[in-house]
Amino acid sequence: MRPERNAGYWIEKLNLAQHPEGGCFAPAFRASEQIGSQGLPDRFTGNRPIVSSIYYLLEKGQFSAFHRLKSVEIWSFFEGDPLTIYVLDPHGRLVEKKLGPNFNKGESFQVAIEAGNWFAAEQRGPGLFTLVGCTVAPGFEYEDMEIAVRAKLLATYPQHPEIIEKFTRE
Repeated sequence: MRPERNAGYWIEKLNLAQHPEGGCFAPAFRASEQIGSQGLPDRFTGNRPIVSSIYYLLEKGQFSAFHRLKSVEIWSFFEGDPLTIYVLDPHGRLVEKKLGPNFNKGESFQVAIEAGNWFAAEQRGPGLFTLVGCTVAPGFEYEDMEIAVRAKLLATYPQHPEIIEKFTRE
């Protein structure tokens, strides 16, 4: 990584803006082709693009708050430090997935999050940022995202209070 490629560089070059879950983002791609509602699972209302993607950046100290999507989301590592994605699965398990370039440390260039799983992420490592891509299929609509309410998530997953309190805002 070259020194001039810091968080500010990518925020400017990619025209990143604040994201509701934390960090900043910019749309990268949204398919013009749609999947009709009759071809989607019942959890969706209306048509959806086949796929969409964003650039997403977390700076040191920032986090992506627990949220869930109706779609599958694939995170792809681009630059900066590794990050950890914390997934609460339907069986109550907490799974940590590491995204980054250090395969010897258990990291991977891509991490997939199944639809309906609660997940949060934080930038890890000595550097100051992590730049990733997030690809969603069927394509993202804000109505398909739910940001966790701390009390409700604690009631559902009482065995994980520390991680829930750390990665929720309300």
